[in-house]
Amino acid sequence: MKKIKFFTFLLLAIFLMGSCAEEIKEISEKSTTPPGVVTDVRVTNLPGAAKIEYRLPIDKDLLYVKAVYTLASGRKMEVKSSYYNNSLMVEGFADEKPYTIDVYAVNRSEVSSEVVHVTIEPLENPIWKTYRSLEAIAAFGGIRITAENEDQKDVTIMVMQDSLGEWVPSVDNIYSSVKQINRTIRGLDTIPQTFAIVVRDKYLNFTDTLVTKLTPLYETTLPKSRYSAVTLPTDVEQEFGSTSLAAMWDGQAYHWPNVSITKTNVIVPQWVTFDTGVLAKMSRVVIWDYAEYTNSGRMYYYGGNMRDFEIWGSDNPPADGSWNNWTLLGKFMSVKPSGLPYGQQTTEDYELAYNGLSYDFDVTAPKVRYLRIKCNKNWIGSTFMSINELQVYGDPR
Repeated sequence: MKKIKFFTFLLLAIFLMGSCAEEIKEISEKSTTPPGVVTDVRVTNLPGAAKIEYRLPIDKDLLYVKAVYTLASGRKMEVKSSYYNNSLMVEGFADEKPYTIDVYAVNRSEVSSEVVHVTIEPLENPIWKTYRSLEAIAAFGGIRITAENEDQKDVTIMVMQDSLGEWVPSVDNIYSSVKQINRTIRGLDTIPQTFAIVVRDKYLNFTDTLVTKLTPLYETTLPKSRYSAVTLPTDVEQEFGSTSLAAMWDGQAYHWPNVSITKTNVIVPQWVTFDTGVLAKMSRVVIWDYAEYTNSGRMYYYGGNMRDFEIWGSDNPPADGSWNNWTLLGKFMSVKPSGLPYGQQTTEDYELAYNGLSYDFDVTAPKVRYLRIKCNKNWIGSTFMSINELQVYGDPR
């Protein structure tokens, strides 16, 4: 019985090998006959792009359809779409004018069909909407750039400075694909400076130039060596004995248990207080949230990381823990750039939080020494807060 089964298996294996050999032979055979052309072509013009739909030719060895075109910059483009699809997307157009797209059907022997010329007329490139929404204002230590990226395309906001009559790149550019762009370029001297700001896409299409003159505001880091924990009667306690409020300025931004995690069973807004050790015009705080360990790796915008919170300042906080003599420095919302659901994040989301999230204070607020962080809601939907590290900036002069 075993011998019969063995021979049956052997015969089946030989049959399958023969079938595969025939298939490989058929595929490897070179066909010099061009496939038919695509037909019934339809065009949908889009911002800086166009979708081309078509009917595939009836050819058994059809492999893909390709579109060949040239951008205004002279860059040659080629887009391919599998024979499983009946459309392809052409992108990268700088202006609203007719472009000719050459469309070919290609078989498994890489033989192309005759060309089908398709005319498209793209709508306005998305970079122009972003350019028209650009705003630049003076910020502490630099300038703040805000803009709308309605179509969520990959854009670069290039910031250049005037140097002896020539535009030179500033310390940084802004690369983003999020809908609302809000970034601050820092490390700039506190003197009047002229900036030129341009938006470009990944195809090197550029907008006009926004020129503005701004004077960055003075700020410096307030040394962490002078920070100290303050425990007032209404402040919330730590959840774990191994964590502490002082862990927020111990220089360890990514490790456990070098983190402050407050009581998880408190469901109303909760707060903590600390002393910066110096009376200063506070400019901003950078907060490194705790990256929770999950099945998907280290996750920000998660758990007890603050989502809706406030920061208050005082030069003489009441000993009873009340809110008398406290000034609101800012109300903040932590926003995940990608807008993905809870528990999901992109590389841009991760890198932004990994490098610390910066929150600017009200420039009209008075000088303060003590700070109070009040968490109204975290990312999981409760009110405890997880803070790995923070750094306060300001003007103590």
